[in-house]
Amino acid sequence: MDLISRVTENFSESAHLKLECMDVLAGPIAAAAQRMVDCLKDDGKILACGNGGSAADAQHFSSELLNRFEKERPGLAGIALTTDSSTITSIANDYAYDQVFSKQVRALGHAKDMLLAISTSGNSKNIIAAITAAHESGMQVVALTGRDGGSIGELIGENDVHICVPAQSTARIQEVHLLTIHCLCDAIDCLLLGVD
Repeated sequence: MDLISRVTENFSESAHLKLECMDVLAGPIAAAAQRMVDCLKDDGKILACGNGGSAADAQHFSSELLNRFEKERPGLAGIALTTDSSTITSIANDYAYDQVFSKQVRALGHAKDMLLAISTSGNSKNIIAAITAAHESGMQVVALTGRDGGSIGELIGENDVHICVPAQSTARIQEVHLLTIHCLCDAIDCLLLGVD
């Protein structure tokens, strides 16, 4: 097996997909960033959730808000719903794993807040439940999905933003999701602080 060729192929596939997605995703990413800034300026907060690698993305996003991205600024209100193991395991044990995020959204979310919901397949049951809970609370949703958007694509309303990576590979989708998160953070900083 030629591992160097395999690694090169992974780099090439990732780079090509990002360039292919650029024109398709730039508009939704910009719209999502503007809505996030409007939420934060209105003293709202952004809740984020996902499973597995998407949980890491949710935590990555909230850490960039709470601490900083590339510019010095005060912390911004972001909460990853993936980090409290006692809460997650108690909900999963007492109710169902499908409710680990929706119960937190109902407890912590308000109409002026937003939900960043991440699912590469678009079919994660607990993410679908979280989006439903957010809508019931009057919250806007930004959904990061892949493939054809799955069931989540059907839940997204006119006040929400759907950022769907048109690819099949979970790894490639997650790579574009990470770039999307960095674009969101950069756009948020530019809208709040201006461009250097």
